[in-house]
Amino acid sequence: MTAWQVVDPGPVSSHPLHRVTVPVPRPAPGELLVKVLACGVCRTDLHVAEGDLAVHRPHVIPGHEVVGEVVALGSDTGPDAGGATGDGFTPGDRVGVAWLRHTCGRCGYCRRGRENLCPSSRYTGWDADGGYAEYTTVPAAFALRLPSGYSDTELAPLLCAGIIGYRALLRAELPPGGRLGLYGFGGSAHLTAQVALAQGARVHVMTRGERARELALRLGASSVQGAADPPPEPLDAAILFAPVGELVLPALAALDRGGILSIAGIHLSDIPSLNYQRHLFQEREIRSVTANTRADARDFLAFAGEHPMAVSTPEYGLDRADEALADLSAGRIAGAAVLRM
Repeated sequence: MTAWQVVDPGPVSSHPLHRVTVPVPRPAPGELLVKVLACGVCRTDLHVAEGDLAVHRPHVIPGHEVVGEVVALGSDTGPDAGGATGDGFTPGDRVGVAWLRHTCGRCGYCRRGRENLCPSSRYTGWDADGGYAEYTTVPAAFALRLPSGYSDTELAPLLCAGIIGYRALLRAELPPGGRLGLYGFGGSAHLTAQVALAQGARVHVMTRGERARELALRLGASSVQGAADPPPEPLDAAILFAPVGELVLPALAALDRGGILSIAGIHLSDIPSLNYQRHLFQEREIRSVTANTRADARDFLAFAGEHPMAVSTPEYGLDRADEALADLSAGRIAGAAVLRM
């Protein structure tokens, strides 16, 4: 099969991805073999390719926003061997393959419903090969049922950009009808904005890209401005999507008393020194987001099924995966790019 591997992690301009031909993977016990129909292009893929996140598996195939069709089952997999939801899978089922691939199920975090913090967690496209390929595998217990009403291309970004944005919104504790600031407006933010708007929030967007600003206004944002510019009113909550530590300061300064800044990314550049009075006093908070739980994924996908979302998905063929990452790095993508098989 055709696939892309991270062979030489480094700047995307150095072409860290190599297009290769490799055998179709075989599903291990409890796994599904999935024919990839579409795979989202996530900033985390860029971090893995460029070495911001150290590769856990040499020559890993990135991609963790996979929409596919089950074509084979490993042993101990099927209608009577389902995962956490009790649902089994059969060939022909359409499934989602997301970032979270494995947790131990036994540690204190897993037992408390916080499996995203499991020390033994493993991830698609980082610890195991992902969806920049014609086929991939996924443990059946971590495969996701998908809502109807969306194309394969539209579904792909929901599987990380949507899920992580949803968790970041939960972590921000936005009050009903509250004022939300979004710093950066790419694949995840444009979906999170729609969730917040559906919940009655006023959304203010701070981003550098003109096309991103236009998209934000089309989706219903109350205002758009530069990445570090102050919003027109104090914020009850904010989410930082751009992996730029310098934006933490203006985001905190924009918060009203008791406001929470949620940092959605897996990677962030260094944060400059804070001024306690200006940035943290009056019970402002900073919260990180670490992956997601399967409950987060199911809840968000159920929400998306009940509230149709406009998913901006510039499409690339699998043969253009390196070009898609380059465009993402350069800020040339409005929305969430998707590889279409």
